[in-house]
Parts: sequence; structure tokens; C-alpha cells
Amino acid sequence: MGLSFPAELEEAFKSELAAWDAADGTERLWNRDASLWTGGDEANWLAWLDVAERQLSDPARFPRFAAEVKARGFEDIVLLGMGGSSLCPEVLSFTFGRRAGFPRLSILDSTDPEQLLALDRRLNISKTLFFVSSKSGSTLEPNVFFAYFFDRARQELGDAAGSHFIAITDPGSKMEKASEESGFWKTFYGEPKIGGRFSALSDFGMVPLAAMGVDVAEFLLRARSMAKECRLPASQNPGVRLGVALGTAWKMGRDKLTIIAEKGIFDLGAWMEQLVAESTGKHGKAMIPVDREPLITAENYGADRVFVYIALDGEAAFADDVAAIEAAGHPVIRITLRERMDLGQEFFRWEIATAAAGALMGINPFDQPDVEASKIETRKLTDEFEQTGKLPAETARIADGGISLFCDDANAAALGLDETTTLSEAIRRHLGRISAGDYFAMLAYINMNAENESALKLIREAVLSRNGNATCLGFGPRFLHSTGQAYKGGANNGVFVQVTCDDAEDVAVPGQKYSFGIVKAAQARGDLDVLFERGRRAIRLHIAGDVSEALETIGNIASGAE
Repeated sequence: MGLSFPAELEEAFKSELAAWDAADGTERLWNRDASLWTGGDEANWLAWLDVAERQLSDPARFPRFAAEVKARGFEDIVLLGMGGSSLCPEVLSFTFGRRAGFPRLSILDSTDPEQLLALDRRLNISKTLFFVSSKSGSTLEPNVFFAYFFDRARQELGDAAGSHFIAITDPGSKMEKASEESGFWKTFYGEPKIGGRFSALSDFGMVPLAAMGVDVAEFLLRARSMAKECRLPASQNPGVRLGVALGTAWKMGRDKLTIIAEKGIFDLGAWMEQLVAESTGKHGKAMIPVDREPLITAENYGADRVFVYIALDGEAAFADDVAAIEAAGHPVIRITLRERMDLGQEFFRWEIATAAAGALMGINPFDQPDVEASKIETRKLTDEFEQTGKLPAETARIADGGISLFCDDANAAALGLDETTTLSEAIRRHLGRISAGDYFAMLAYINMNAENESALKLIREAVLSRNGNATCLGFGPRFLHSTGQAYKGGANNGVFVQVTCDDAEDVAVPGQKYSFGIVKAAQARGDLDVLFERGRRAIRLHIAGDVSEALETIGNIASGAE
């Protein structure tokens, strides 16, 4: 790992490293000393520190399971999960790809009906293995995904449906009970003292990796090697050194962690987003991760950034851009993986780094006090739908050409909205609220596909080109279990545009009155209500017609072309 910091930041970084060692920071971390953080319940959430060692104690377990999966001839594996249960497997799937003789791994972490149907229509259910991945077994999304696909499996496989399902859950959870009642093929267990976002090296990550045909033992050996290095003094400790760098940067106002990842490891940023945002974003503090942002001229970036450049050895597509960013005086952290298998060590490095950064920030990096707020609001809305058959009525502030704008009274007053305000004027006024040190976030409750992501990227570019403010993009509801914690619990320096749409085709949730479209709508409205309650600068743009055309219109408004 290489660090290139401006002189002032470099001096502060060295001072913080010395202070960490003087306070026995590494020893206290490994001894699970909660006083390193806030003196709260941190010690209850540190079983991830030696999980690689425990996993390696039974070296035959994962190869045996991989052989069983291969023998059954599955073409696809679909993991049904959210947040910590799904993001690590997603990174593994993108990074390692499909192995000869083993099934392809796909992830479902969206309640968008179009996305659900697109996945379903390409599957041969009789050749598909489903992982239902949920620590508690009570999370809404995995439960509705399970309800849908178990119903589909029963239609095609009858009483054999359960043999196509595996649960990954904590002992004694509701999902363990569901797996027993439904006749699942297997149940794998997480560890109750490992939080979801720190669970990559537990069965939540390693069981899917084994099913893909990857050598799990070798992967864990890389992680264990990193764990040993992370017991060294701070200046030689790759995890603590990274964490102290991030914590020092945050203290000096550089609270936007901008991730630049080369193609071979590009999806690691999705996992890092959750780890960093959900761990640090609370009590008015946050390190905001910025992933997959379009690059601009180095001199145009603000002084609130710290960059991390991650690449596989031999990859250099962004090397010149990163060199220019460094030459412009911005802090740059460089991490190069020799090969994909080194991803195991990076998972552990970043977990240690996040724990260390949390100590410098004076927060508990293992809780997520604001995630539940959106869940509560969503539950109120779905309960009302179950009772009345409809969601509460709402009135748009502006409706124009298939796009409607919604916001609360405080945001309407701040934007000066009245009956004469046009949609273009309102959007431009909202974007005009972005000031130095702010970030802009698009919260898109639409199908997460390449077309929509490209259209939203153009909107990010339009905002980015104005003054270099950091821009983020999250697809709902998955970001609720990731960056959503920082958006609500962190500093009030975000400007948000939520995007929702009508569903061309909705899908029923078996056993419920509500549909996937209703769940998604309730999640979006609950999310926005909490942003309003926290005094955030936020609006919702709802699309009633063609999503592609509407996103183009919004992009033109943002860029000043309309």
C-alpha cells in the first residue's frame, strides 16, 4: 500500500500513528477493548477478527460442499439477500466470474418488479440453486424474495422445491425455522457476534464462494496472512495504517472517500461503500464513500476528498488520471492486488481499517442506529396497505410531462416553490443548494441495469462538472442497507434527489396483499420521510412514463441544456 499525502496531512498522519501506538491501539483492538471506541457494546461485535482461523479449522468443509453443488449440475445460483448478506457475494461473482463446471452466481437485492422479472425470465428453475441469506431471518427483502421464488419452485418442482434452497443465517433465526419447515437442502450458519457488513469471511461470503468453485481455503489463507500483519505496530500494520490515514483525513475535512477501481476489481467499491458508510455515518459524522464517479480534471476536485486507487497487478487504465490527481496535491492511497485471490486479504484489511478509523472519529463502528428508521417508516406504509388496500395519498408540488416533484414543506419553502414554478426551475434551484464541502446523491428506486446507470451517470457528470462536488449513486432499496445510514446519520452536507417510477408490470408477493411494486414504493417513501425528518435537502422525482426519456430530461435540466 502506498500513500501520497500533502505535507500538512502527512505530518498529521505520522502524529496520529505515533499516538495510536502510544495508546496501545492495536493491542486494545485485538483484545476487544471497547474503550478504544466509545466504551459501549463494541466488544460484542469483534468475532470477525479471527473468523478466518476458525473457518480454516475444518479444511474439508468447503471443498465437500463445492463437490456436492457441482454433482447436482446446477446452471445458476441466485443469492437472495441485502446489504452485508449480498454485497460480498456480488463482489466475488464479478471478480471471479463463472468457473468451468460450476454454476453462475447472481444476486437479487432489489424489490423493483422489472429487475425481479428480468432475473426470473432467464432462469431454468429446475437447474437453479437459491441461497436465502439473512442473519436475522426477519429482513423484509430476503423474505419476499424467498416467498416469490419458493412459490415458483413449487410450481415447477412440487415437493422437491426445498431441495433447491439453502439458508445462510444465524442460529435460532426465523430463517432457520423457515428452512426446516420448507425442507431446505442445507442450512449454513453465521456468527451472532459478527455484524453483517463485517461478515465477508464468514459463511455469508465463503459458502457462495465455494459454490462458485473457488478455492476457499486459499482465499482464507490470504486473509489470515493479512490478519497476522495487522497485529504489528501501526507504521508496519497495513490495516491500521490505512484506517489511521482515513481517520486523519476525516479530521482534516477530507470526508469524501473517492474510490477509483480498475476493471478486474471494480465491484469491490460496492462492498466498501457499505462497510465505510454504515460504520462511520452516525452522530453527525461520516466518511462518505464515492464509488464509480466519472473522472474530471484533477484541479477541479475539492479539498474535501481522499482518493483510494485499487487495481490488480498489471492494470493501469486509470493510472495517468490518478497520477494527475496526486500531482494536483490531493491525497492518494494506492493498493495493488497481485491476483484476484488477494481479495481475501483486502476484505480483512478494510475491516481493520474501518475499525481503526472509527476509533479516531470517536464513534462505534459496529452499530447502525439510523438504518432502522427507514424500516419503521416502510413497515407503517406496508401495514396500512395490508389494512386498506392502498398507500396514503400524496400530492405533487409540480407535475410536468410525466415527471412529478414531491417534497416536504421545509424543502418547498427553501426552493421557493409556488404555482408558477416549473420543473426545470425547481430542479435547478435544488442543485443550486450544493455548496463547497457538500456531496450530491441520486437515490434511484428503479431497475438497476446498464441503461439506467448510464443515464444517471450523465446526471452525476452534470453536477460534478459544475464545481467538483462529490457525487454518489445508490439504487434502492439496496443502498438503504449501505450508504443510507451515512445519509441519515452523518453530517447534514448532502443534497439528495430520489427517483421513483411507475411499474409497467407489477409482481405479487405470495401470501401478502402487497406487491413488489408496493414494497418498493413504501421503501422509497419511508426513506424520503426520514431524510425530511432529519432536515436533509431532498426532493423526489417520480416518473409516470418512459423511464429512459424522463432520465434524459432530468439530465438535460441538470446540465443546463433544457
